[in-house]
Amino acid sequence: MSATELAAFDREHIWHPYSSMTNPAPVWQVASAQGVRIRLTDGRELVDGMSSWWCAVHGYNHPVLNAALQRQLQNMAHVMFGGLTHEPAIELGRRLLALVPDGLEKVFYSDSGSVAVEVAIKMAIQYQQARGKAHKSRLLALEFGYHGDTLGAMSLCDPQRGMHHLFAGLLPQQFFVAAPRTRFDADLQDASSQALLAQDIAALRAALEQHQHELAAFIVEPILQGAGGMRCYHPAYLQAARELCDEFDVLLIADEIATGFGRTGELFACNHAGISPDIMCLGKAITGGYLTLAATLTTRHVAETISQGEAGCFMHGPTFMANPLACSVACASIDLLMASDWRSNCERINAGLAAGLVSLAELPGVQDVRTLGAIGVVEMTANVNTRMLQPLCLEQGIWVRPFANLVYLMPPLVATDADIQLLTSGLQTAVRAYLEQATRNNPADFV
Repeated sequence: MSATELAAFDREHIWHPYSSMTNPAPVWQVASAQGVRIRLTDGRELVDGMSSWWCAVHGYNHPVLNAALQRQLQNMAHVMFGGLTHEPAIELGRRLLALVPDGLEKVFYSDSGSVAVEVAIKMAIQYQQARGKAHKSRLLALEFGYHGDTLGAMSLCDPQRGMHHLFAGLLPQQFFVAAPRTRFDADLQDASSQALLAQDIAALRAALEQHQHELAAFIVEPILQGAGGMRCYHPAYLQAARELCDEFDVLLIADEIATGFGRTGELFACNHAGISPDIMCLGKAITGGYLTLAATLTTRHVAETISQGEAGCFMHGPTFMANPLACSVACASIDLLMASDWRSNCERINAGLAAGLVSLAELPGVQDVRTLGAIGVVEMTANVNTRMLQPLCLEQGIWVRPFANLVYLMPPLVATDADIQLLTSGLQTAVRAYLEQATRNNPADFV
């Protein structure tokens, strides 16, 4: 097929994420990717500011990760995990348990982040059932939260502001509490910051106290709320959440799918607060963006309680659980990350993002600019017209995928200072051009 025929077939038959089949948004065909650059079939080269939805932390086509896959292919691409095991799964478990917060000792593999959250939900509910507390079957989540696109995970996303309100009447009914407003960089010596944090914690206490007899668990995205708003909150809130969950006999689930493996400046975002959850969900960067894989980790106590319950086992088993190819490349990705100076890289990227984006905060139409680790966020006052902004970014040689009212950068952790400068200067130019056009078209949005 010619390039034109391929594009026509894609437009007619291939359904892309969050897209319309009657009025599809433009897509650009990729020919190859190397390092932090994506090469399109039309010859253009783009600096990747998205890490392919936050997972390609080492960039693309990395020789170490390629070699790990090639070695594993000589043995087997896949084998069922029911009644069988293999070295890649064991080695990955060994690496994960050496890195995650203390107390997490059991690893359950699955094949995507959403499924890792589904597994966590089932673990929490089955744990309570095994304790003779079947009435504790609902979860508490934060407003502005996002935990995935499957039914159980959707039920934990913000029901008003999230992407899944169309399904509200069909989803399991969960409880929600106001998201913390105390910013990550707040000075807690300041009286107003102290008061705000106290209000945040008081709201969580009230929700746990009111619903404790129905709650199996409280789920949070630690420190950074991702696709629900890219909101960064203070570690002291997470510390209080850990204490309150213990006080009210509720499990704490940390959804680290977006934040794990160094993205926020700590290996896991829970480390900012020095806490350990009862259940942790991992995904995205676990394989360095090569293959889909996820893991849900829990404590010995939770695992043994479930195993001693009515079923005598945990009732879940994905077909591609612990896929050997995925586990092998995950081991190589973790080794690569730990052998690098990932913390310094994250600090360096943060400095470049902060310096390169800060002036956008002065523009009408921009509500806030913030950074955390290797994350830079430009929050607009109105939802972004992606069809208008994305081509402007491509003109600058950068790949950026806005959503809602957010334009953000999450580059690979191997991005150089020059890469970050290209991303931020390109985004500066694109956002300024976008705001000029958008202000002319919809001036009321920018008052």
